[in-house]
Amino acid sequence: MAQDQVRIFDTTLRDGEQSPGCSMNVHEKLRMAHQLDRLGVDVIEAGFPIASDGDFEAVQAIASAVRRPIIAGLARACPKDIERAWEALKGAARPRIHVFLATSDIHLKYKLRISREQCLEQARESVRLAKSFCEDVEFSPEDATRTDRDYLCQVVQAVIDAGATTVNIPDTVGYTMPEEFAEIITMLRERVKGIENITISVHCHND
Repeated sequence: MAQDQVRIFDTTLRDGEQSPGCSMNVHEKLRMAHQLDRLGVDVIEAGFPIASDGDFEAVQAIASAVRRPIIAGLARACPKDIERAWEALKGAARPRIHVFLATSDIHLKYKLRISREQCLEQARESVRLAKSFCEDVEFSPEDATRTDRDYLCQVVQAVIDAGATTVNIPDTVGYTMPEEFAEIITMLRERVKGIENITISVHCHND
């Protein structure tokens, strides 16, 4: 991808649907996906296939019907999620598995209850598994902006080495100011080997 090219990743059908009053059925999600396609969106995150049968069906339907954009399915960094995502996506013309795993110390300690070393290995192995199904794999270190900078570099390096084609840096809890976010991206570009060969994505909040 050219350095000056911006791609639009739309998560209306996944993260957007979590807003109160915005839940959609399969038919409504398919209509929305067609509209996003008409708008020229590059990547449509169609849902979280492991979350429910309805989400699985929606991702499967969109993957089959909407052929131009990349269709992404979200998965936690565990085999069951990744396999379910691929089942939903395998009919897509341009499928992407989007794997996420929290990396901040507060999430590791209180939510996941795992060490940094365990997290690093889980991230690496999850990307490898996703890559065995799908050439296009995105990885998100959840709560990246509250993650220790050195450790964030380690995780991003590990998933790129494992085959991730896009790395998304999420400001999960709306914690970081724009200048700080720019510093994080600059740091990653300077310190992570091979990052120039993949797409850097960002997930920010204005709420």
